[in-house]
Amino acid sequence: MQPENLKLGGGLAESVMHPLVLIALILAGLIIFLLPKRFVIVTVLVMAFMIPIGQQLVLGGLHVLTLRIVILMALIRAMSSMLFSHSRAFAGGFNTLDKVFLLWSFFHIVAFLMLFSFAPAAIVNQFGFVWDTIGGFLVLRFLIQDEDDVDRVIATFAFLAGSLATCMLIERYAMVNVFGLLGGMRAVPEMRDGLVRAQATFSHPLLAGTFGATLIPLFFLYWHKGKSKTVAIIGILGATIMAICASSSTPFLAYAAGVGAVCLWPFRKQMRLFRWGIVLLLVAMQVVMKAPVWFVIGHISLFGSSSSDHRAYLIDVFVRHFSDWWLMGTNSAGSWGWDMWDTSNQYVAEGESGGLAAFICFIWILSICFSRIGKARKAVEGEIDKEWYFWFLGCALFSHVIGFFGISYFDQTRMTLFALIVLIVTATIPVLAAQKQTELQPDGSPLGVDQGLPTHPWLNAPARKGMLSPPVREFKPRQS
Repeated sequence: MQPENLKLGGGLAESVMHPLVLIALILAGLIIFLLPKRFVIVTVLVMAFMIPIGQQLVLGGLHVLTLRIVILMALIRAMSSMLFSHSRAFAGGFNTLDKVFLLWSFFHIVAFLMLFSFAPAAIVNQFGFVWDTIGGFLVLRFLIQDEDDVDRVIATFAFLAGSLATCMLIERYAMVNVFGLLGGMRAVPEMRDGLVRAQATFSHPLLAGTFGATLIPLFFLYWHKGKSKTVAIIGILGATIMAICASSSTPFLAYAAGVGAVCLWPFRKQMRLFRWGIVLLLVAMQVVMKAPVWFVIGHISLFGSSSSDHRAYLIDVFVRHFSDWWLMGTNSAGSWGWDMWDTSNQYVAEGESGGLAAFICFIWILSICFSRIGKARKAVEGEIDKEWYFWFLGCALFSHVIGFFGISYFDQTRMTLFALIVLIVTATIPVLAAQKQTELQPDGSPLGVDQGLPTHPWLNAPARKGMLSPPVREFKPRQS
């Protein structure tokens, strides 16, 4: 017999908190507040992905998810560390990407509140959005500070992929979602075309499969660095099983995108040519096709009842209804056509929920990440191991970019994307800092080392342990 769930509070829905989840939450709090910071990031990620999103308390209409409680505790830990231990807030300081991320969040909040006329329920909803999105991102920025943290995050994801894959195999063959037994989500998996669509702790099988698929390049990175091939193998096998057990096309396409991008390594110096080639190909297809080029998506289906035609039509109506959403999004997309309420496309979701400004900021965030990766890889050109390091990060991000065409992230999967963004920022900081320090002023003298960025052993200055530091031209800093 399963223990009774704790029924607490009231509000718009019933609180669900299984005793095992409550115990895990208490243990997580003790780790966050009492143990060194390196244990905190592991705890945050484990709680984010191993606890069903339906485990929550409902207080005054606000859904206090277990993940939100963990984020709040981690934020308190971060603030206390900065105030009393003088810990560094963010690696590399508050940079352009951080500003764009906050701007993106701001446009989403304003658009939502305006769409619903600042109704009390809308304000409560956006308070939850701030808690999840901005709070989650800031926690990850504080906890991931150097290359050791990057490795730690990837190893944690490998453990998560292996654990979740095991549970999804049970779900597939025993027809029981073990996480559903805790309450807050279905215990019997969804079926389609005779195939079980396992979802583990996620809100939908697509999200579970995409979570695993987009992690593959990171596990390749872990293998290549020689940290632990066992951990890397567990991650690769686990992520692959997750993508398969979801029984959906989107995870397979995201998986293929990540692996395919890795295979393009020999052409890394011709990426500009590849990008322009893709643009010209799309233009040519638009000219010769009877339908708009995005209807190509409708022909990509790996399963009999995959809704690829829905995704193509979704983009089509999104483009044709530009005047309806560009200013502040829309809450009437369901009236655009059959099933148009199902926004299974991250790019469409950005426009519909935040307007053109939020859409642009989202693309801007991705562009900044790719730009940082590209500049860092060029800065270490000739050092193959370091080039691979940044190449794998770019492949992981590209996997998300492709996955966005088939699903929008609306549960804890967002933490995967935020974590990858922070990993990219943290990994590229040392190289970009070194590059910036070697630039010359107009009078020909080198810039000073005080750029608000970490210093490096290659510049005769101390560096944090584990920071990736490329060989750059040495010089003595100018005396002040």
